[in-house]
Amino acid sequence: MTDISVTRDPPVTTVTLNRPDDLNRLTPGSMALLGRIVAEIAADDNIHAVIVTGAGFDFFSAGLLNPDIRAAMSKDEVIEFVLLANQVFDDLAALPQISIAAINGTILAGAVELALACDIRIAADDASLTMPEAKWGGFPGAGGPHRLGMAVGHARALEMICTGRDITAEEMERYGLVQALHPRQVVLDAALAMAGTIGGNGPLATRGAKQILRERHAPGFSEARTLSDKLRTALEWSEDVDEGMAAHREGRRAVFKGR
Repeated sequence: MTDISVTRDPPVTTVTLNRPDDLNRLTPGSMALLGRIVAEIAADDNIHAVIVTGAGFDFFSAGLLNPDIRAAMSKDEVIEFVLLANQVFDDLAALPQISIAAINGTILAGAVELALACDIRIAADDASLTMPEAKWGGFPGAGGPHRLGMAVGHARALEMICTGRDITAEEMERYGLVQALHPRQVVLDAALAMAGTIGGNGPLATRGAKQILRERHAPGFSEARTLSDKLRTALEWSEDVDEGMAAHREGRRAVFKGR
């Protein structure tokens, strides 16, 4: 089994995070592979819709990093991984094709940023979403703040990121983060049906509509993206990040000092 499987059935391609034994988590190697897959899809004129999902029925993905994984990496390695994820998710968002995230289970941290890089999101009606980075002394560094704000609005995005609370499937739909809910076992079928409908329509129409919408959001986006990389790099060497990891390791509440 490869870390990511690709099923090409023109006009639809399905990309599946295929590491169910590790909660479909993206590693540096699988992230680089995802980048290559995205580049291949971008150049394929026969593909008009793309589905991103996770293997199995438990986790869409547990994301990229948590305190336990970070502890085994140097700070430079962490930054390199975050910057790679940012670039890959940017490339996914920039696909000319319409992309659909089929959230078939729990979705955590950097996996939320992966889903946000897709154009449309549907989810299992019993799924949950969590962005816990603030509890670890950090913030989502791979597109979360700027893309979440576009999806749910400024205040709701800050509330979700800064509390780090669990978000239910019903809340995801109510906030506009996902466009539909389905029973867990049929989420992929629903995504395939939607992708098939999109793929059967005029590609000049669907690609053109996406291009117009992206242009509408373009002002300020690149600046926000650059600021995210700058702040995330500085954050990695902060005392708060070290405290967040130590608190997680020791099973206690972190005491942050803002430095």
